[in-house]
This record gives sequence, C-alpha cells and structure tokens, in this order.
Amino acid sequence: MSDKSLEALSEKLDRLIHAVEQLAPPSPPATDLKAADCFVWQAETGFLEPVKRVNRVDIDLIRGVDHVRDILVDNTERFAAGYAANNVLLWGARGMGKSSLVKAAHAAINASGRHGAPLKLIEIHREDIDTLPKLMAILKAAPFRFILFCDDLSFDHDDTSYKSLKAALEGGVEGRPQNVIFYATSNRRHLLPRDMIDNERSTAINPSEAVEEKVSLSDRFGLWLGFHKCSQDDYLDMVSGYVRHYGLEIDADALRAEALEWATTRGSRSGRVAWQFTQDLAGRRGKALQG
Repeated sequence: MSDKSLEALSEKLDRLIHAVEQLAPPSPPATDLKAADCFVWQAETGFLEPVKRVNRVDIDLIRGVDHVRDILVDNTERFAAGYAANNVLLWGARGMGKSSLVKAAHAAINASGRHGAPLKLIEIHREDIDTLPKLMAILKAAPFRFILFCDDLSFDHDDTSYKSLKAALEGGVEGRPQNVIFYATSNRRHLLPRDMIDNERSTAINPSEAVEEKVSLSDRFGLWLGFHKCSQDDYLDMVSGYVRHYGLEIDADALRAEALEWATTRGSRSGRVAWQFTQDLAGRRGKALQG
C-alpha cells in the first residue's frame, strides 16, 4: 500500500474515531457532597445532582399530623446526632403531607445548628431502587450522614426490585451503612398489592413462607407512621395557617365558606387541597406566594 493510501486511510480512521466519540455521552462531573444539602440520585451516570432550591414548606405549616411529625423529627434528630435511629415508612392518605414532612424535618434539623456537619437528603426515584447498593457504596465512606428518600414507593406485579431494597435496608452482608437511613412514603402500608400477596399464597408450595417474603419488606422499616384523612377542623386549621403565614387578608367567615366550598368541589379534605385553595386565593388577590 502506498504512502498516499495509508495517509488517506489514517484520515478516515481519525474521522471515524471522532464521530464515535461524539456519540458517547459526556462523562458526568464528579459529585461534590459539599455543594448542597439536598441531592437527586442520577442512577444512569452514578452522579448525585445537587438541588440548590428545594421544593418544601416550613414544618410549622404542616398541620393535623402533630403526633407523627414529632416522632419523625425525633427519629431524624437522633440520627443526625449519631445515635441509633430507624428506617421510616410514612404511609396513608394522599395529600396529607408525607413527603412534605420528610423535607421539612430535614430542613428544620439543619436550621437548628445543633450538629456539626449538615444532614444530607438524597432523593432516589422508585425506578432506580435496584441501584441502591451502588449508591450506598458511594455514601458509606463520606464524612456526612444521609437520609435516602423515596417518594411514592410501591411495587407492581412481577417486580423483583423490592429484593434489592430489602438487602440494602438490613439484609445484605454489609447491611445498611451507619451513616445512612432510609425514609419512604407510600399509599400502601405493605408496599405490595393485596392481590399480589394473595396470588403468592394460592400458588406457592408453602403459602405462608411466600407471603412472609412479600410482607417482610415493610418489616425492614422500624417506624410505620400512618397518615389518615383529616377532619373538617384540621382542614380549616391548615388553610388558616397558610393564610396567616402568607399575609392574605380575608374575613374569617368568608375564608371558612370559600375553603369548605373548595374542598367540596374537590371531593376531599387534605393538606394538599388546603395548599391548592391557598394558591387560588392568593392568585385571585394578585399575590405571589414566596417561600
């Protein structure tokens, strides 16, 4: 082969290599755990993306769940201080502030300034649960304490990723790192559909063992905090708390009537409905709700 042919072939190979490099995704930046107090786990790249502005409300605005709020804050406080604490499952009615309470408790404890290093909150998406071991391997050597948070956690038929969660929480060879705790919210107490558990019972050689395998996932959470539909008085208290906090001027009787009408049109009363009413009220008065 002539020198000219070799040179032409070399140029084509260079162009091909360049084209392939352009197709490859860029390498993710190195995770900086000092960059923020909240992160989102990007499972595909193995990157913890910092969240500069967290979508949350002040813990004093979460009403109607005082008992479970105090339990969660106490558990989180003990963990932040380096003491023993439990994984927590917050389950129950939609819109009653389960995820808001986790984020608010985290913020309140960091704001207290009682602990040296800030407590970190990391959100992991439901579909990335099977990457928990990879994430924990990153966190266990870090000089911080972490709350791993999964919102709306549940498992469908033929979904086996719950086994990764079980092992990561307590059952693996290494177990859960001492600087990591797991908080999850769910509308279901046992995280798995009832018909899935019933099906396991009817088809298994040993039905009781099959059911225990499914139900034991919830047992990995030392604390089960139940959230139930709120009363009318609790709902109105939530609305009043928001109105006072944001300085919305409205007659008390008119506020009560409008808030109840709003709940009636929605067919439910909850913290979420109270917040949506407050947004509507503020919008009608030409005000923006600042955090």
